[in-house]
This record gives sequence, C-alpha cells and structure tokens, in this order.
Amino acid sequence: MQKPPLHKSFLNAFRGVFMMIKTERNFQIELVAFFINLFLIFYLKLTFTDAALVLMASATVLSAEIFNTAIEKLCDIIQPDFDKRIGFIKDIAAGAVILVAIASAIIGVLVYWKYIV
Repeated sequence: MQKPPLHKSFLNAFRGVFMMIKTERNFQIELVAFFINLFLIFYLKLTFTDAALVLMASATVLSAEIFNTAIEKLCDIIQPDFDKRIGFIKDIAAGAVILVAIASAIIGVLVYWKYIV
C-alpha cells in the first residue's frame, strides 16, 4: 500500500480532530477547558514557561481522550456485544484519561495560584 501525499495525511489527521469535536462529549468539555486556559494565559499574562506548562497539560488531556476514544471504537468493532475483558480494556483507557486530567488540574492550580492570590 502506497503512503498518501503529506498534505492528505494532514487532512486526515485534522478530519479526525474535527470528528472528535463533532461526536465526543468529553472531548468537547475538555476543549472548552483548553479555550478557558488560553483566555487565562493572556488575561493573567502568564510567563512563557507557565503558559507552556498549561498548554502542554491541556494538549495531553486532549490527546489522551483521542487515544481513549480510538481504543473504545476499536474494541466495539472487535466485540460489539458485552464482554468483561473488553470492558476492562475500556476502563484502563479511561483511567489513563482521568489520571492525566487530575495531573493537569494540579498543574493548573500550581501555575495559576501565584497569579490569582
């Protein structure tokens, strides 16, 4: 199988992001949090380092959600009926997202604390 041209690869990747925005509620919520962080970065005039930490944490949560959704969709194709092994796999993937989200919230508190207090 021949690789698609580079511009097609980028288009496919962006289509995946847009599909996430359109169909996945958790991703939509996390995207709102990302835009709130963008606003706070400019409103509170965060340093370059603090802004980079917040953006990396936000991007990590969004990426983890994309991976989680991909795993869940693949599991649904492999086994459309209930299977506790598939449930275990889905729970593990969701667990990764929640751990990243908790770590990101902690990073947010640590970074924003000095700008708010």
